[in-house]
Amino acid sequence: MQLKHQKDFFSGLLFMATGLGFAWSASRYTVGTASHMGPGFFPLLLGALLTILGGVIVYKSLLFETEDGGRIGPWAWRPVIYVVLANLSFGVLIGGLSSIGLPPMGLVAAIGVLTVVAARAGTEFRWKEVLALALILAAGSYVTFVLLLKLQLPVWPAFAGG
Repeated sequence: MQLKHQKDFFSGLLFMATGLGFAWSASRYTVGTASHMGPGFFPLLLGALLTILGGVIVYKSLLFETEDGGRIGPWAWRPVIYVVLANLSFGVLIGGLSSIGLPPMGLVAAIGVLTVVAARAGTEFRWKEVLALALILAAGSYVTFVLLLKLQLPVWPAFAGG
C-alpha cells in the first residue's frame, strides 16, 4: 500500500506509540475490574483507546488521498523551542533550583513566565493580551489548586513569604 496522507500517517503512529506507552505503564498497577477499578484501569483504558484511534488514523491515511497528499513540511523550530522552554522554566520557577541558588518563585510567577514564554512561540505577540491571560491563568490556578483542591504549592516567591 502507498502512503496517501503523510501527516495523518505519522500522527496516527504517534498516537499509537503514546497509547501503547500509557497502556504498558498502566499494566504495572492493579487494573481490577469494571465494577472494582484499580489505579491502572483508567490509564489502561485510555491507552487502549488512543492506540485504537491511532490505528484508525493510520488506516485512513493509507486509503484516502487528499489533493496535496498531506505532505509534512519543514519543522517549525520556533514553537518547539519556546514551548519546551516555557515548560522547563515553569518547572524550575515553581520548585526553585538549589544548584544555582534560585529559590522557589511560586505558582503565580511560574505561570506568568510560562505564559509569556509560550506566547512567544506564535507569530503575533501583544503584551496586554499576554499579561491579561497570565493574570487569568494564575488566578484560576490559585483558586483551583490552592483553594479548592487544597494542594500545598508555593504561591509566592520564597523570599516574599510564599
